[in-house]
Amino acid sequence: MPVAARTPARSPSGSRSPSLRVERGLQRQGYRLLAGMDEVGRGALAGPVTVGVVVIDEVCRSAPQGVRDSKLLSPQARERMVPRIRRWAHAHAVGHASPLEVDQFGIITALRLAGVRALAALPVVPDLVILDGNHDWLTAPEQVGLLGLLDDADASPLAAGPGSLGRTPPVTTMIKADLRCSSVAAASVLAKVERDGLMVALGGEHPAYRWEINKGYAAPEHLAALELHGPCDLHRRSWRLRGPGSEVVERDDRPTARRDED
Repeated sequence: MPVAARTPARSPSGSRSPSLRVERGLQRQGYRLLAGMDEVGRGALAGPVTVGVVVIDEVCRSAPQGVRDSKLLSPQARERMVPRIRRWAHAHAVGHASPLEVDQFGIITALRLAGVRALAALPVVPDLVILDGNHDWLTAPEQVGLLGLLDDADASPLAAGPGSLGRTPPVTTMIKADLRCSSVAAASVLAKVERDGLMVALGGEHPAYRWEINKGYAAPEHLAALELHGPCDLHRRSWRLRGPGSEVVERDDRPTARRDED
């Protein structure tokens, strides 16, 4: 069952600077190792969906100055923040799920795959995971492992490596956790910087789509290239993409394409 977390009051100034107030409250409830987790790339047309995780313990002090939800930081500020977050956190990791997995299993299962891969890459097992939003996409229904998905996914160049889905730690959800919890904000920065770097590198292999600019989102230059060239093997073909050679794979959980980078 999800664990209830207190929502900290906004400061009198209305500042959206995250803090460890929520994390400290949960630690007083007995959850010593807390994992903040956030995803990026959910609304993209191409590339992986990526999940970052940052674990703190009771000796982690306040997050490095300037840590914010990744959407509130410039690309340069995010990149400068990464080594500081890594030094500050008790543990950290990033996991990916490929566009093929998004098409095969749907975005929610792909999020779960990326999140479990991030957890598997940690040197510790968190006592509790804090997820942004009001939906627990990390916990499999009734904690039933999706056996076999990771073995099949290892052939993907975007797969994070072998492992087993199995059981995940308890989860608590919080709306705007990326604005309120330092661990979640830090996780969003790690995920965003790693996914952006991956899309820039992949953009060199597919220059027509200008991923170095749009990171796979529905920007005008990306949509224009789809109209002209159609999708490539790194596009999510289940999302009604435009252009020649786009074969739609129908899914009920396909989100509406959006321009904003999450």
